[in-house]
Amino acid sequence: MALRAEQRECVLTYFIELQERLLEAFLQVNGGGQIQGREWVRGEGGGGTMGVLRGEVVEKAAANRSAVHGTDYPGGLDLKGELKGKPFSAAGVSTICHMRNPFAPIGHMNVRLLEVGDTFWFGGGADLTPCFPFEEDTKEFHLALRAACDSHPCQGMVSYDKFSKWCDEYFYIPHRKSVRGVGGIFFDYLQGDFDALFAFLRCIGDTYAEVYPRILMRRKDHPFTPEEKEQQLYWRGRYAEYNLIYDRGTKFGLMTGGNTEAIFVSLPPVVKW
Repeated sequence: MALRAEQRECVLTYFIELQERLLEAFLQVNGGGQIQGREWVRGEGGGGTMGVLRGEVVEKAAANRSAVHGTDYPGGLDLKGELKGKPFSAAGVSTICHMRNPFAPIGHMNVRLLEVGDTFWFGGGADLTPCFPFEEDTKEFHLALRAACDSHPCQGMVSYDKFSKWCDEYFYIPHRKSVRGVGGIFFDYLQGDFDALFAFLRCIGDTYAEVYPRILMRRKDHPFTPEEKEQQLYWRGRYAEYNLIYDRGTKFGLMTGGNTEAIFVSLPPVVKW
């Protein structure tokens, strides 16, 4: 079932609001600063807006928004193989944060809408990657995501247990034989009632915009040693490896001619191997 123009516009408007809310949260965590904004245009259709903060507390954080379209869907990333080559559009918000303090966890979230031919689906997820895990942070993060899922059953399609397991499987690093962090949720190919699914997507975006900055405020001033900072730089290597080798969002951005700087903004600012 194809989307109506007003439904698509509602999603794009929400993505604008969510990007602004995330960037404002990073500014508050950093204690001020200046967002480096940049718009980009995709030659084949559409474009996006980058928002990046670099500071003394927030070493590097970004919230990017994109809305692209074209006549030839690359395929390989959809549930059904027959969609390749059809007209498509894709819109979403993706955010990442790398803190200077090694006790403040990396956080990642993405929410997106894809339309291919006469069908559409929602996808996204959120996960936490601490170098030094705190049970309090992990529990709060997961409880918030569980509450978001439980509040939107969406005719049985939404399940925290299913999405949490999917997250652990998706963010598994085969060559390291380990998961990327302490998990979260991951979901894709959510099709059906637009209003119910869009409400769920908003709930995930809003929940992340509340719970993750709260965790950062709790950990940003935690004392640390040079040795612990060094350990953080090596731990970031796993994050970079995953994003460069396995991440589907990275692959989709490159396959559809997205902005290279926006695609790789998720990479840590300083990393060691």
